[in-house]
Amino acid sequence: MAFSLGSRAISAGYRLAAFDQVGSTNTEAMARARDGDRGSIWFVTSEQTAGKGRRQRAWIAPRGNLASSVLEVIDVAPATAATLGFAAGLAIASALEAVSIEANLRRAGADPLKFQLKWPNDVLVEKQKLVGISLEAEAVAGNRLAVVVGIGTNVLTAPEGTPTPATSLKALGVDIGAEELFAELSDSWAEFRGIWDLGHGFDEIRRLWLERATGLGQPVAIQTGGSTVEGTFDTIDETGCMMVRTTDGTRVPISAGDVYFGSAKSAGAA
Repeated sequence: MAFSLGSRAISAGYRLAAFDQVGSTNTEAMARARDGDRGSIWFVTSEQTAGKGRRQRAWIAPRGNLASSVLEVIDVAPATAATLGFAAGLAIASALEAVSIEANLRRAGADPLKFQLKWPNDVLVEKQKLVGISLEAEAVAGNRLAVVVGIGTNVLTAPEGTPTPATSLKALGVDIGAEELFAELSDSWAEFRGIWDLGHGFDEIRRLWLERATGLGQPVAIQTGGSTVEGTFDTIDETGCMMVRTTDGTRVPISAGDVYFGSAKSAGAA
């Protein structure tokens, strides 16, 4: 089965560049932007050999998994573009729900699979990491911003020895291929990208994201730089920062960091 866009993505004007194997879909997408492509276009493969995720961590997709990146060239400030990651989380979570319907029917009394969003850019299921999301942005001609949103999903296999235990759709009993998931994702992205609307719809994206947020109201420790902030995960604000309420009642905005639910002593499960 070959990769193809969903019908809503096609109607929204998206294009597709599919690879049998590629070093990095993010790299391919940004190179296309530098060459003058103005989006909107998906770059997708079921085998990625040299990808990088958030904070330049290795992002390898063994054959059968899904590495996908979408290039959007838009007229927004970088801070606004950063909120597109929340739309991406909602898009992949919605797509995962769509392809998991049959698996949930077979779970014989067990709770249905619940795809939760971990700030800033992960998707968890049963406390295990299933999806990682990364964003890159560069200024291009015309005072516009090329934004590449990378979404990597463990379809057939999951890495071992990761700080947060990882899982795959196959291990969860969801028997689909990367191609089927991508078609759903492309349609779901068109929907949530439309709601986001160059940042004008972030209030709605924020509301929907919080409905799926993992750890909301729970103790959290964030390692950022050389310091650790501890408190309770209150919400995300209108810019996408995590708001942490410390023991003295102060609300501290966190724009980046490694998140550990529980105290700092439990760090190692990010």
